[in-house]
Amino acid sequence: MNEEHAAGLPAGRDPVLRVVPMPSDANYAGDIFGGWIMSQVDIAGSIPAIRRARGRVATVAVNSFVFRKPVFVGDLVSFYADVVRVGNTSITVDVEVFAHRRPLGDVCVKVTEATLTYVAVDDERRPRVVSPQQGVE
Repeated sequence: MNEEHAAGLPAGRDPVLRVVPMPSDANYAGDIFGGWIMSQVDIAGSIPAIRRARGRVATVAVNSFVFRKPVFVGDLVSFYADVVRVGNTSITVDVEVFAHRRPLGDVCVKVTEATLTYVAVDDERRPRVVSPQQGVE
C-alpha cells in the first residue's frame, strides 16, 4: 500500500484543531515552516491540558518533536491531542498531526508527532496543583 494513503485519520477520534496553512506560512518552495507547525502543535496540545487543569497552563517542555513529512499550502491539517500523564502540577500531552492533501482528495498522511509538557499556573503565573479528578479530559 502506498505510504501516502496508509495513514488515514485516527478512527473514532475528533481533532482538537484543524487549520489550512496559507502562502504566508510557507517558504519559497511552498513547504510550510516548521515553526508554524510547532506553534499549532503547542496550541493543540494546550487544549486538553487546559481542560484537565481546569484553567491556565504554560508550556514548559517540548519533550519530543518529529517532522515525518512536509506540510503544503492548502493542506487541511488536523491535530489530535491526548493527555498521557498528569503529575502534581504538570500535564504531558501527545499530539499527532495529519495532513489531507488537497482537502477534497483521498490522500492523508501523518506529518508530525510531538510530546509536550505543560504546567498548571494560577492567576499570578505560579505553578498550582492539578486536582486528581477522574474523567475530566
